Amino acid sequence: MKTALAKTLRLLDISPAILRIVMKSSISRAAFLLFLAPTCALAATSVVNMSHYDLMRPDFAAMRREGIVGVIHEASYPPFTRDPKYLDRQMGALQAGLLWGAYHYGNGSDPIRQADHFLGVVSNAWMQANPVTRPSAGVLLVLDFEKNGHYPGGNMRADQAVAFIERIHQRTGVYPGVYSGEYHLAQVLNSARVTPVQRKTLTNCWLWVANYSKEPRATAPWSYWALWQYTGDGKCRLPRSAYPIRTANMPKAELNIFRGSRSDLADFWQRRAWDPAGGKPRRESERPLTAEL
Repeated sequence: MKTALAKTLRLLDISPAILRIVMKSSISRAAFLLFLAPTCALAATSVVNMSHYDLMRPDFAAMRREGIVGVIHEASYPPFTRDPKYLDRQMGALQAGLLWGAYHYGNGSDPIRQADHFLGVVSNAWMQANPVTRPSAGVLLVLDFEKNGHYPGGNMRADQAVAFIERIHQRTGVYPGVYSGEYHLAQVLNSARVTPVQRKTLTNCWLWVANYSKEPRATAPWSYWALWQYTGDGKCRLPRSAYPIRTANMPKAELNIFRGSRSDLADFWQRRAWDPAGGKPRRESERPLTAEL
């Protein structure tokens, strides 16, 4: 049982320190099984995601007082556009002591160019941040892989998502998270067109899934979700007492639950994020020529 449990914990990206604690006694192992179970009774809202569509000036200090640990903000979107709110909000969130993440909204154009542009935006903004306020964790990177109803370029295909992910990993050494709605996830990534090799690449990433009605269950090819967006723009069909839709001065926020405690989330961020200050990405013109997928 110890071997099987240790293997499960490694799959769930649990730190060695936590693993050693869990393995010390049967009581610890039993308690930890509650974490593995499909329930969020022990978790709390801890992450806010934002974009240029959020027009207010967010009160990041108030968010932190309410228990928010990190912010994941749109950095780039089609066609190769920088989110105009990204830099200013990065500065505000870091000043308030929050962890910072960035996502790219994907479309059906060249995924290599998309990845390079995304990393350029993230890197340039990070270099402008005060080194004193920049957390050592760096920036948590995410590919927003959903049905594209906002921007030109159509939907990103599964093979394009894999190419984007591989490019990010090649240039940063980390795998990004993948964000998707539960229905889109099941419809697109469980298709026979997705090869075993592509599924393997996808599962190297951590999963962030949206469902405004219930806790996500259909997470294949992943075995579990790490982050669950349960509300967006005020849409939420869950009890408000346990699943609030506002934080600080944002009455209709996009809020998320991490599978674990807030300290677990900080550890997760530390191990999964990329520090742009540790190695600035090459300019897009320096990338090798790659065929359009």
